[in-house]
Amino acid sequence: MPSVNEPKLISGNANLSLAKAISRRMSLHLGLKLGLVAARVERFKDQEIFVEVFENVRGEDMFIIQPTSNPANDNIMELLVIMDALKRASAKRITAVIPYYGYARQDRKPGPRTPISAKLIANLITTAGADRVLTLDLHAEQIQGFFDIPTDNLFAAPVLLSDVEKKIGSNNAIVVSPDVGGVVRARLIASRINSDLAIVDKRREKAGESEVMNIIGDVSDRSCFMIDDIVDSAGTLCSAAEALINSGAKEVFAHVTHGVLSGEAIKRVNDSALTKLVITDTINETNDIKNSNKIETVSVVRLLGEAIRRISEERSVSSLFD
Repeated sequence: MPSVNEPKLISGNANLSLAKAISRRMSLHLGLKLGLVAARVERFKDQEIFVEVFENVRGEDMFIIQPTSNPANDNIMELLVIMDALKRASAKRITAVIPYYGYARQDRKPGPRTPISAKLIANLITTAGADRVLTLDLHAEQIQGFFDIPTDNLFAAPVLLSDVEKKIGSNNAIVVSPDVGGVVRARLIASRINSDLAIVDKRREKAGESEVMNIIGDVSDRSCFMIDDIVDSAGTLCSAAEALINSGAKEVFAHVTHGVLSGEAIKRVNDSALTKLVITDTINETNDIKNSNKIETVSVVRLLGEAIRRISEERSVSSLFD
Protein backbone atom coordinates (compact mmCIF):
# COMPACT_ATOMS: atom_id res chain seq x y z
CA MET A 1 0.00 0.00 0.00
CA PRO A 2 1.29 3.52 -0.75
CA SER A 3 2.46 5.56 2.19
CA VAL A 4 -0.20 7.87 3.68
CA ASN A 5 2.40 10.52 4.49
CA GLU A 6 4.28 12.44 1.86
CA PRO A 7 8.06 12.12 2.01
CA LYS A 8 9.89 14.86 3.86
CA LEU A 9 13.43 15.82 2.89
CA ILE A 10 16.17 17.26 5.07
CA SER A 11 19.81 17.93 4.28
CA GLY A 12 23.13 18.49 5.95
CA ASN A 13 25.78 20.80 4.52
CA ALA A 14 27.59 18.23 2.35
CA ASN A 15 25.65 18.90 -0.88
CA LEU A 16 22.82 21.31 -0.19
CA SER A 17 22.45 22.21 -3.88
CA LEU A 18 21.72 18.56 -4.76
CA ALA A 19 19.16 18.27 -1.96
CA LYS A 20 17.39 21.45 -3.11
CA ALA A 21 17.37 20.23 -6.72
CA ILE A 22 15.83 16.90 -5.66
CA SER A 23 13.22 18.78 -3.64
CA ARG A 24 12.33 21.01 -6.62
CA ARG A 25 12.05 18.10 -9.02
CA MET A 26 9.88 16.05 -6.66
CA SER A 27 7.65 19.09 -6.11
CA LEU A 28 7.09 19.42 -9.86
CA HIS A 29 6.57 15.68 -10.35
CA LEU A 30 4.22 15.15 -7.40
CA GLY A 31 2.49 18.50 -7.61
CA LEU A 32 3.41 19.21 -4.00
CA LYS A 33 5.15 22.04 -2.23
CA LEU A 34 7.97 19.80 -1.09
CA GLY A 35 10.68 22.06 0.27
CA LEU A 36 13.47 20.92 2.55
CA VAL A 37 12.47 20.65 6.21
CA ALA A 38 13.57 23.80 8.01
CA ALA A 39 16.55 23.06 10.21
CA ARG A 40 19.95 24.40 11.17
CA VAL A 41 23.10 22.31 11.05
CA GLU A 42 25.83 24.39 12.60
CA ARG A 43 29.06 24.18 14.53
CA PHE A 44 29.94 25.55 17.92
CA LYS A 45 33.18 27.46 18.30
CA ASP A 46 34.97 24.24 19.21
CA GLN A 47 33.62 22.69 15.94
CA GLU A 48 31.14 20.36 17.64
CA ILE A 49 28.08 19.86 15.42
CA PHE A 50 24.66 21.07 16.53
CA VAL A 51 21.34 20.30 14.82
CA GLU A 52 17.93 21.82 15.42
CA VAL A 53 14.85 20.84 13.40
CA PHE A 54 12.28 23.64 13.29
CA GLU A 55 9.32 21.63 11.97
CA ASN A 56 7.22 18.90 13.53
CA VAL A 57 8.36 15.55 12.09
CA ARG A 58 6.43 13.21 14.38
CA GLY A 59 5.16 10.26 12.36
CA GLU A 60 6.82 11.50 9.15
CA ASP A 61 8.70 9.55 6.47
CA MET A 62 12.07 11.34 6.58
CA PHE A 63 14.84 11.29 3.96
CA ILE A 64 18.23 12.76 4.92
CA ILE A 65 20.25 13.74 1.83
CA GLN A 66 23.92 13.75 2.81
CA PRO A 67 26.87 12.38 0.83
CA THR A 68 29.81 11.55 3.08
CA SER A 69 32.40 13.21 0.86
CA ASN A 70 35.30 15.46 1.84
CA PRO A 71 35.42 16.46 4.66
CA ALA A 72 34.24 12.91 5.21
CA ASN A 73 34.41 12.84 8.99
CA ASP A 74 32.46 16.10 9.39
CA ASN A 75 29.79 15.01 6.91
CA ILE A 76 29.41 11.59 8.51
CA MET A 77 28.99 13.21 11.91
CA GLU A 78 26.38 15.63 10.53
CA LEU A 79 24.45 12.67 9.15
CA LEU A 80 24.56 10.82 12.48
CA VAL A 81 23.50 13.86 14.53
CA ILE A 82 20.62 14.68 12.14
CA MET A 83 19.41 11.08 12.42
CA ASP A 84 19.53 11.24 16.21
CA ALA A 85 17.55 14.50 16.19
CA LEU A 86 14.87 12.99 13.93
CA LYS A 87 14.71 9.77 15.94
CA ARG A 88 14.21 11.70 19.18
CA ALA A 89 11.55 13.80 17.42
CA SER A 90 9.56 10.58 16.74
CA ALA A 91 9.95 10.39 12.97
CA LYS A 92 8.14 7.32 11.67
CA ARG A 93 10.94 6.20 9.34
CA ILE A 94 14.40 7.56 8.58
CA THR A 95 16.11 6.87 5.26
CA ALA A 96 19.74 7.91 4.88
CA VAL A 97 20.19 9.05 1.27
CA ILE A 98 23.96 8.86 0.74
CA PRO A 99 24.72 9.60 -2.94
CA TYR A 100 28.45 9.13 -2.30
CA TYR A 101 29.37 6.65 0.44
CA GLY A 102 32.71 7.69 1.95
CA TYR A 103 35.16 5.08 3.27
CA ALA A 104 33.80 2.65 0.63
CA ARG A 105 37.33 1.86 -0.55
CA GLN A 106 38.15 0.47 2.89
CA ASP A 107 35.90 -2.55 2.41
CA ARG A 108 38.36 -5.31 3.36
CA LYS A 109 41.50 -5.95 5.37
CA PRO A 110 44.49 -5.26 3.10
CA GLY A 111 46.83 -6.60 5.76
CA PRO A 112 47.04 -7.57 9.43
CA ARG A 113 45.87 -5.10 12.09
CA THR A 114 43.90 -2.93 9.64
CA PRO A 115 40.23 -1.87 9.92
CA ILE A 116 37.25 -2.48 7.66
CA SER A 117 36.10 1.12 7.88
CA ALA A 118 33.20 0.74 5.43
CA LYS A 119 31.62 -1.74 7.85
CA LEU A 120 32.25 0.55 10.82
CA ILE A 121 30.45 3.43 9.09
CA ALA A 122 27.54 1.11 8.26
CA ASN A 123 27.30 0.15 11.94
CA LEU A 124 27.31 3.81 13.01
CA ILE A 125 24.54 4.72 10.56
CA THR A 126 22.38 1.81 11.70
CA THR A 127 22.94 2.50 15.40
CA ALA A 128 22.20 6.22 14.98
CA GLY A 129 18.67 5.39 13.86
CA ALA A 130 18.50 4.80 10.10
CA ASP A 131 15.70 2.45 9.05
CA ARG A 132 17.02 2.09 5.50
CA VAL A 133 19.77 3.40 3.23
CA LEU A 134 19.70 4.69 -0.34
CA THR A 135 23.03 5.09 -2.10
CA LEU A 136 24.53 5.22 -5.57
CA ASP A 137 27.27 3.16 -7.23
CA LEU A 138 28.95 1.72 -4.16
CA HIS A 139 32.64 1.14 -4.82
CA ALA A 140 32.18 -2.47 -3.74
CA GLU A 141 28.72 -4.03 -4.01
CA GLN A 142 29.32 -6.22 -0.96
CA ILE A 143 29.02 -3.09 1.20
CA GLN A 144 25.25 -3.54 0.91
CA GLY A 145 25.73 -6.60 3.12
CA PHE A 146 27.49 -4.50 5.77
CA PHE A 147 24.11 -3.01 6.70
CA ASP A 148 21.56 -4.90 8.79
CA ILE A 149 18.79 -2.71 7.37
CA PRO A 150 17.31 -2.52 3.84
CA THR A 151 19.82 -0.91 1.46
CA ASP A 152 19.18 0.19 -2.11
CA ASN A 153 22.27 0.69 -4.29
CA LEU A 154 21.29 2.64 -7.40
CA PHE A 155 23.31 2.61 -10.62
CA ALA A 156 24.37 5.79 -12.41
CA ALA A 157 24.83 3.85 -15.66
CA PRO A 158 21.62 5.20 -17.30
CA VAL A 159 22.71 8.80 -16.60
CA LEU A 160 26.25 8.25 -17.87
CA LEU A 161 25.02 6.21 -20.84
CA SER A 162 22.81 9.07 -21.99
CA ASP A 163 25.84 11.39 -22.14
CA VAL A 164 28.01 8.74 -23.82
CA GLU A 165 25.40 8.33 -26.57
CA LYS A 166 25.36 12.11 -27.16
CA LYS A 167 29.13 12.20 -27.56
CA ILE A 168 29.48 9.11 -29.77
CA GLY A 169 27.67 10.52 -32.80
CA SER A 170 29.04 8.73 -35.85
CA ASN A 171 32.42 8.08 -34.22
CA ASN A 172 34.01 4.64 -34.15
CA ALA A 173 33.66 4.18 -30.38
CA ILE A 174 35.08 1.68 -27.92
CA VAL A 175 34.41 1.43 -24.17
CA VAL A 176 37.46 1.14 -21.93
CA SER A 177 37.80 -0.11 -18.36
CA PRO A 178 40.68 1.73 -16.64
CA ASP A 179 41.45 -1.39 -14.60
CA VAL A 180 40.52 -5.06 -14.37
CA GLY A 181 38.20 -4.44 -11.40
CA GLY A 182 35.93 -2.19 -13.46
CA VAL A 183 35.33 -4.59 -16.34
CA VAL A 184 31.77 -5.51 -15.30
CA ARG A 185 30.78 -1.83 -15.08
CA ALA A 186 32.35 -1.00 -18.44
CA ARG A 187 30.88 -4.09 -20.12
CA LEU A 188 27.38 -2.94 -19.14
CA ILE A 189 27.85 0.34 -21.01
CA ALA A 190 29.52 -1.42 -23.95
CA SER A 191 26.60 -3.82 -24.32
CA ARG A 192 24.11 -0.94 -24.34
CA ILE A 193 25.87 0.90 -27.19
CA ASN A 194 26.88 -2.30 -28.99
CA SER A 195 30.58 -1.46 -28.67
CA ASP A 196 33.81 -3.39 -28.22
CA LEU A 197 35.56 -3.41 -24.83
CA ALA A 198 39.20 -2.63 -24.06
CA ILE A 199 41.02 -2.87 -20.73
CA VAL A 200 43.91 -0.87 -19.31
CA ASP A 201 46.33 -3.19 -17.55
CA LYS A 202 47.96 -1.25 -14.72
CA ARG A 203 50.31 -2.10 -11.87
CA ARG A 204 49.96 -0.18 -8.61
CA GLU A 205 53.32 -0.19 -6.82
CA LYS A 206 52.02 1.56 -3.68
CA ALA A 207 48.92 3.39 -2.45
CA GLY A 208 48.20 6.61 -4.31
CA GLU A 209 50.41 5.82 -7.29
CA SER A 210 49.36 4.12 -10.51
CA GLU A 211 51.42 2.97 -13.46
CA VAL A 212 49.70 2.12 -16.72
CA MET A 213 51.39 -0.80 -18.46
CA ASN A 214 49.54 -1.70 -21.65
CA ILE A 215 46.19 -1.73 -23.46
CA ILE A 216 44.25 -4.95 -23.98
CA GLY A 217 42.25 -4.41 -27.16
CA ASP A 218 42.58 -2.41 -30.38
CA VAL A 219 41.92 1.31 -29.88
CA SER A 220 43.59 2.59 -33.07
CA ASP A 221 41.74 5.54 -34.62
CA ARG A 222 38.80 5.10 -32.23
CA SER A 223 37.00 7.33 -29.73
CA CYS A 224 37.56 5.82 -26.29
CA PHE A 225 35.05 6.08 -23.45
CA MET A 226 36.50 5.13 -20.07
CA ILE A 227 33.96 4.14 -17.40
CA ASP A 228 34.68 4.17 -13.66
CA ASP A 229 32.94 4.75 -10.33
CA ILE A 230 35.39 7.08 -8.52
CA VAL A 231 37.99 9.58 -9.67
CA ASP A 232 40.11 10.77 -6.75
CA SER A 233 43.67 11.81 -7.59
CA ALA A 234 42.87 11.27 -11.31
CA GLY A 235 46.28 9.66 -11.72
CA THR A 236 44.89 6.42 -13.12
CA LEU A 237 42.54 8.11 -15.61
CA CYS A 238 45.12 10.58 -16.87
CA SER A 239 47.81 7.91 -17.26
CA ALA A 240 45.30 5.64 -18.99
CA ALA A 241 44.29 8.45 -21.36
CA GLU A 242 47.94 9.01 -22.28
CA ALA A 243 48.44 5.28 -22.86
CA LEU A 244 45.34 5.14 -25.08
CA ILE A 245 46.48 8.12 -27.17
CA ASN A 246 49.94 6.54 -27.49
CA SER A 247 48.22 3.38 -28.72
CA GLY A 248 46.52 5.29 -31.53
CA ALA A 249 43.23 6.42 -29.98
CA LYS A 250 41.65 9.44 -31.67
CA GLU A 251 40.19 10.96 -28.47
CA VAL A 252 39.53 9.86 -24.89
CA PHE A 253 36.50 10.62 -22.74
CA ALA A 254 36.08 9.52 -19.12
CA HIS A 255 32.67 9.02 -17.50
CA VAL A 256 32.84 8.62 -13.73
CA THR A 257 30.05 8.56 -11.14
CA HIS A 258 31.78 10.21 -8.18
CA GLY A 259 34.12 13.15 -8.78
CA VAL A 260 36.14 13.21 -5.55
CA LEU A 261 38.98 15.08 -7.30
CA SER A 262 41.25 15.68 -4.33
CA GLY A 263 44.62 17.43 -4.19
CA GLU A 264 46.03 18.30 -7.62
CA ALA A 265 43.44 16.20 -9.46
CA ILE A 266 41.74 19.05 -11.33
CA LYS A 267 45.05 20.48 -12.55
CA ARG A 268 46.10 16.98 -13.57
CA VAL A 269 42.89 16.57 -15.61
CA ASN A 270 43.27 19.99 -17.24
CA ASP A 271 46.83 19.14 -18.30
CA SER A 272 46.03 15.59 -19.43
CA ALA A 273 45.28 13.91 -22.75
CA LEU A 274 41.62 13.56 -21.77
CA THR A 275 39.16 15.22 -24.11
CA LYS A 276 36.50 15.46 -21.38
CA LEU A 277 35.93 14.12 -17.88
CA VAL A 278 32.22 13.70 -17.17
CA ILE A 279 31.14 13.30 -13.53
CA THR A 280 27.80 13.38 -11.71
CA ASP A 281 26.67 15.78 -8.99
CA THR A 282 26.75 13.26 -6.12
CA ILE A 283 29.53 15.41 -4.61
CA ASN A 284 29.20 19.18 -4.33
CA GLU A 285 30.94 20.99 -7.19
CA THR A 286 33.81 23.30 -6.32
CA ASN A 287 34.53 26.48 -8.27
CA ASP A 288 37.63 24.81 -9.75
CA ILE A 289 35.42 22.07 -11.20
CA LYS A 290 32.94 24.60 -12.59
CA ASN A 291 35.75 26.64 -14.16
CA SER A 292 37.50 23.67 -15.79
CA ASN A 293 36.98 23.43 -19.56
CA LYS A 294 37.67 19.69 -19.42
CA ILE A 295 35.18 18.69 -16.70
CA GLU A 296 31.45 18.38 -17.28
CA THR A 297 28.72 17.44 -14.79
CA VAL A 298 25.57 15.43 -15.42
CA SER A 299 22.84 15.24 -12.82
CA VAL A 300 21.49 12.28 -10.84
CA VAL A 301 18.65 14.41 -9.41
CA ARG A 302 15.96 12.67 -11.46
CA LEU A 303 17.26 9.21 -10.51
CA LEU A 304 17.48 9.93 -6.78
CA GLY A 305 14.16 11.77 -6.72
CA GLU A 306 12.33 8.88 -8.37
CA ALA A 307 13.95 6.37 -5.99
CA ILE A 308 12.89 8.45 -2.97
CA ARG A 309 9.34 8.65 -4.32
CA ARG A 310 9.17 4.89 -4.84
CA ILE A 311 10.50 4.13 -1.37
CA SER A 312 7.95 6.51 0.16
CA GLU A 313 5.15 4.83 -1.81
CA GLU A 314 6.43 1.33 -0.92
CA ARG A 315 7.08 0.54 -4.58
CA SER A 316 9.91 -1.34 -6.26
CA VAL A 317 13.20 0.54 -6.67
CA SER A 318 14.97 -2.16 -8.69
CA SER A 319 12.38 -1.85 -11.48
CA LEU A 320 13.93 1.56 -12.24
CA PHE A 321 16.61 -0.34 -14.14
CA ASP A 322 14.42 -2.89 -15.96
